[in-house]
Amino acid sequence: MKLIEAIIKPFKLDEVKDALNEIGIEGITVSEVKGFGRQKGHTELYRGAEYVVDFIPKVKLEIAVADELVAKVVETIENTAKTGRIGDGKIFIIPLDEAVRIRTGEKGVEAI
Repeated sequence: MKLIEAIIKPFKLDEVKDALNEIGIEGITVSEVKGFGRQKGHTELYRGAEYVVDFIPKVKLEIAVADELVAKVVETIENTAKTGRIGDGKIFIIPLDEAVRIRTGEKGVEAI
């Protein structure tokens, strides 16, 4: 099992969610996060005053999947979230030792 973490632009969330649903992914966790990478921050003008926005708003998806689905999920997220512009995000694949469904006690792949 693997845990896939994807950091994407907020306006791409619905499109990515729908694409994941189409390939059979039923459960994801979504968090609103802030951060920066190579794009760093930017300056904005508000009521005549200029200020620096250091952290860019993003959305983090967390998806636990069986090993055989990892490539398909990563490809789906990559193709759907891509705009071709700086700040499209990152995908991280992390080994997942165990999963337990609290309601039934199911473990491993059956729990996800």
